[in-house]
Parts: sequence; structure tokens; C-alpha cells
Amino acid sequence: MKIRDLWDESLAGTMARPVRSALTTLGTVLGIGTLVITLGIAATAGNQIVGRFDELTATSVSVDVPLDNADPLVGWGALTRVTRLRGVTSAVALAQGSLSANLQVRSNALNDPTQVAAQTLSVVVASPEVPEVTRGTLLKGRFFDAGHVRRRDRVVVLGEEAARMLGISRLEDAPAVYIAGRFYTVIGVLGALHREPALATAVIAPSSLAREFGLRDPTRVLINTSLGAADLIAGQAPQALSPGRGDQLTVTSPPSPKRASQGAQSDVNSLFLILGLVSLVVGAVGIANVTLVTVMERVPEIGLRRSLGAARRHIAAQFLLESSMIGLAGGVVGASIGTLGVVGVSAVKQWTPVLDVRLAVAAPVVGALVGLLAGLYPALRAARMEPVDALR
Repeated sequence: MKIRDLWDESLAGTMARPVRSALTTLGTVLGIGTLVITLGIAATAGNQIVGRFDELTATSVSVDVPLDNADPLVGWGALTRVTRLRGVTSAVALAQGSLSANLQVRSNALNDPTQVAAQTLSVVVASPEVPEVTRGTLLKGRFFDAGHVRRRDRVVVLGEEAARMLGISRLEDAPAVYIAGRFYTVIGVLGALHREPALATAVIAPSSLAREFGLRDPTRVLINTSLGAADLIAGQAPQALSPGRGDQLTVTSPPSPKRASQGAQSDVNSLFLILGLVSLVVGAVGIANVTLVTVMERVPEIGLRRSLGAARRHIAAQFLLESSMIGLAGGVVGASIGTLGVVGVSAVKQWTPVLDVRLAVAAPVVGALVGLLAGLYPALRAARMEPVDALR
């Protein structure tokens, strides 16, 4: 049998049942399309995740101050020295200790049996730069400033969850909270904290009130840096905060952005690759099932061709080529739909699409291979039929 004759026979067999061939091709379309879409979206989303990781995590430096020092290592005024460092965009000093970690806080002085009398919350003393450094949003009111600190005003800002727990939803009437029996006016509610999310359940007070909560000096300094300056600031910040004693401070700097971004992108790609391969296996099973049914329906044809001199290899080659052609067609259509899907999702999300040209080119080949493997068992079964049994 010549290759051209084999091709004509395979093409005729495929087109003899166009509806069934189209349904079989749909399985490969879904598999290849899912593979291209998942890998393309994984690369695109990974690119976005990496960019956000670099902008947020890789610009954050934290300095912890030991509490067991009679002579303070870091004062509240040390922030001015840190903010003068080149590469520092913002910094805030926080103070929190065991005495301020679990305090009874209630929103009014009335005993209402239908309401919870008090909540156990943490009180964090901070400098006025908290919203900027934590990238938080003031949901209501305002944050305290240098004037409140200078006048020693008895004001506090609640985290979003702390306000909800205390039942404070409006600030027009200047609500108050009572902490350890002392009165403080609530001037703001802070939420959407991208850094230090624990502040959402805390009461934030100015540094001028530190001693009222058993605190004195900062226990932690949070620093935001320009992109790429975190390593440099991590080395300079301790000496700027506590000249001559910076080695007693503990600095936490972000990991290498390049290594972290590569790891995140690799994990995302691996996950979506597995999903795409599973979908591809589903398409292969569909091709195998339909090809097997086709073999069983074409038993008289197989018997007639064998009786006219067709060898086993001719029968096997015909069915293998038919299943490969179906897989090839599915790969071409699936790659096209997948590419359009990636571009469409990127346009809706306003992302920059990331497409691997090699994947789009290899998709039809993969589809043909899937079709070839899926048709292997049905082709062998057809080749093993004896002419007499098939004709009977």
C-alpha cells in the first residue's frame, strides 16, 4: 500500500462519519485548549504576583529592639535619623509588651446586659506614620499626628476588627473607649492593612501615652524602602537607630527577590501544568473510547479489506493515522482557542499577556501524539481480527 493510498483511506474513514469525528476532535480541543490557557494564564498571573511581591515584601525591613535594657537602645526620636537614609521611604516605631497585650477595653461606661461588657484587646503605642508604613486605609476619621503627641491628647485609633468587636461604627459623636478604667477618645478607624495585619484587632495609641500602658520605648521599627534598597537599609538602620549599639538590635530583611520570585513562578507554573495534563488525559481517553467504538462498527470493512490482501500493519496504520489526524486537528484548534483565551483574560484584567511561542507551535504536535497513543489499543485490536471472523 502506498502512502498516498493510506492517506486517502484514512481521510475517507475520518470524513465518512463527520459528526462523530467532530465530537472526537472536541475532546482534544478541550484538552489542548485547557493546557494552553492554564499555562498562559499561569505565566501571566505569575508575572503579576512577582511584581507585587517585589513592590511590597522586598521593600520591608523590620528592626526588633530588646526589652530587657535599663538604658533604652532606641528612642522615639530615632526615626528622624532613619528617614534621612537614602532609600528609606517611610518608617514607624511601635511599642508593645506583655502589660499591653491583653487589656480590657470597653466602648462606654454603661452596663448593658445585652452587650458584651468588654473585649480583651492589645494596645500598641506608635508614632504617627502608621497608615503610610502599613499601607493602611483610614475607613473613618483621622489618624493622630505630631500635635496630638506634643499635647499628650488622650486619643486612640482602632483597628477595623477592634472597632467591630466594640460596636463602634460612627465617629460623629466622638465615641470613647475605656482602657483599664481610663477614658480615651476614638478619632479614627484603620483598615486594609497590607503590612502588620495584627493591628486590625488592636487599639493604637500615640507614643506620648506609652507609660499609661506600661510601655516606655519602641520595641519595633518598621521601615519601607525603595525597590532594591532593602539589603542596604538593613545594614544601616541599626546604627542609625542606636549609634554604637546597633549590633544589639535584630534586623529582619526580605529574602532575595530574584530567588523568591523564581520560586513563586515555578510553583504556579507547576500547578497549572498538572491541571493541563489532567485535561489532556481526559481528551485522550475520549479519543480512545470513540476510536474503539469505530473499530467495532467497522468490523465488516476490516474483514473485507483483510480478505482482499490488506496486512495487519495496514489496518493498524489506518486507525493510528485516523486517530492522529483527529488529535492534530484538535491541537491546532485548541492552541488557537487557548491563545485567544489568554489574550482575552489579560485584556479584561488589564494584564500584559505572557505567551510562550514554543507552546503554541508544539500544541498541534502534542495533539497528534495524544491521538496516536489514544488510538494504539483500538488499532491493535482491529489488526488482530481474522478475516473469516470479521466477515461472519
